[in-house]
Amino acid sequence: MLIRDANTKVNSNIEIITAITNEIVVAGTDTTSNAVEFALAEMLNRVETMKRVQDELEHVVGKHNIVEEHHIDKLPYLNATIKEVLRLHPTVPLLVPHRPSSTCTVGGYMVPEGSRVFINAWAIHRDPAIWKEPLEFKPERFMNTVHERKWDGNGNDFNYLPFGSGRRICAGIAMAEKMLAYCLASLLHSFDWKLEEGKKLDLSEKFGIVLKKAEPLVVIPVARLSNPDLYY
Repeated sequence: MLIRDANTKVNSNIEIITAITNEIVVAGTDTTSNAVEFALAEMLNRVETMKRVQDELEHVVGKHNIVEEHHIDKLPYLNATIKEVLRLHPTVPLLVPHRPSSTCTVGGYMVPEGSRVFINAWAIHRDPAIWKEPLEFKPERFMNTVHERKWDGNGNDFNYLPFGSGRRICAGIAMAEKMLAYCLASLLHSFDWKLEEGKKLDLSEKFGIVLKKAEPLVVIPVARLSNPDLYY
């Protein structure tokens, strides 16, 4: 991990540890926790979606069991809900910036060498020319089998880019998808969720490298599994 050349200083161990730690926190945990927070908020705002996900979990997992990894691929509506969350609230709204190694022309525009280029995935995912009712939270839009193949997270269609695309796509996409699905499935299967009495739901966003809720979500969990021992 230490790189030497005539023009490059050797990074100290502390600098390397700091860089790796920052990457793990931001790319590995912060993004997933924010996506879970937005998912719960959207489902509290549309309780029929939460109920449908919980019904699916109850059918596949059962109230006498906890969610395990092998259940995830058997939950199409949960996975459609996650896709819709990442459409409406992409965790990295401007993706990772890039720089062209030489001057090029893209879509009729000249992009000089070394320019910093951002892709506004947040705007693309809300474009009414691409998405019907783009500001509405509707997981059903991903339940169509044709669209389910088209709108995956692998960057195969430039209209849906939650993880980027091409050679520079998110390296942790497989882990991120599994982690997000497992966390959300476990939370929804094990608990019902409600807002504090008198509290109004705020879905406002706070922009940054990682998209966050402007106001942290505060909710109350209510146990829903039949066996209390499953919580220990």
